[in-house]
Amino acid sequence: MSFVDARAQYRRAEAGAPVVLDNPHQIIQVTLRELEKSLTVLSHAMAQGQTLPDSHLNRAFTAIYILQSSLDFEQGGEIATNLFQVYEYCRLKVVSAFRREPDATLTEAATYIREILQAWDGIAPRG
Repeated sequence: MSFVDARAQYRRAEAGAPVVLDNPHQIIQVTLRELEKSLTVLSHAMAQGQTLPDSHLNRAFTAIYILQSSLDFEQGGEIATNLFQVYEYCRLKVVSAFRREPDATLTEAATYIREILQAWDGIAPRG
C-alpha cells in the first residue's frame, strides 16, 4: 500500500466511509488502532468528568469482540491465550468506565493495546 492509498483510506475512515482492506493483517491492524483511539478518547472523557461518547463505547466493544473472535487458540497457543486475556481486561475496563466505577483504568488498557499494535506493525507482511 502506498502513502497515497494509506492517506486516502485514513480520510475515508475519518469521514465515516468504509475502508477497503487488502488482507487479514490489515484488518487486525485497523481494529487495534480503532480500539486504542477509543480507549484514549474514553479515558480523556472520564478524566474530565464528561459523558462517555457512545460511539467510542460501541467501537471499543466491537473492536474487542473482533480481536477476541479472530484468535486461533490451536495455532496461537500461549500467545493467543495471553492476547485474549489482555482483550478481556480491556473489555472489563470499558464496562467499568460505562458504569462510572473508580477502577476504570482505561489509560492502562490503551497502553496495552498500543504496545500490541506496535508489535503488530513490526510483523507486517512486506510487499
